Amino acid sequence: MTNQSLREPTLSISPEDYKTLAKSYTPKPTIVKNILRAFFVGGVICAIGQVIINFFSLIGLTRAEASNASTATMIFFGALLTGLGVYDEIGKFGGAGSIVPVTGFANSIVSPAMEFKREGYVQGVGAKLFTVAGPVLVYGIAASIIIGVIAYFIH
Repeated sequence: MTNQSLREPTLSISPEDYKTLAKSYTPKPTIVKNILRAFFVGGVICAIGQVIINFFSLIGLTRAEASNASTATMIFFGALLTGLGVYDEIGKFGGAGSIVPVTGFANSIVSPAMEFKREGYVQGVGAKLFTVAGPVLVYGIAASIIIGVIAYFIH
């Protein structure tokens, strides 16, 4: 292509006018709305965790045991909701309010592994779960839950 076929642009707008135009189309920040949503979602997740702690306390666990069981339960629910595609919608609405609690930790482990669902649940999701989260995290959580359940029934 030769330079003869190129023509000068016909746009006659000054840099200041362009900045003004761009600023008029830029969306306004929604900081207050985002803060309120994060506070609400995080509060609801923590309230659900407190209800679970209270439930485990009612069935006879000590406060420390109920807290540990509640943490494991919340991780399970976070992973389950991520697998079902619900936690991503909660995250879109609540932002950081869904990331900060322990359910956000479960989401960060399961979410990347779910991309390999088409390869199967064992060789796809299961294998990628170990690769993404690291064997220490996945094995540690699984072993602590199994040992906790065994210890509960022994005592």
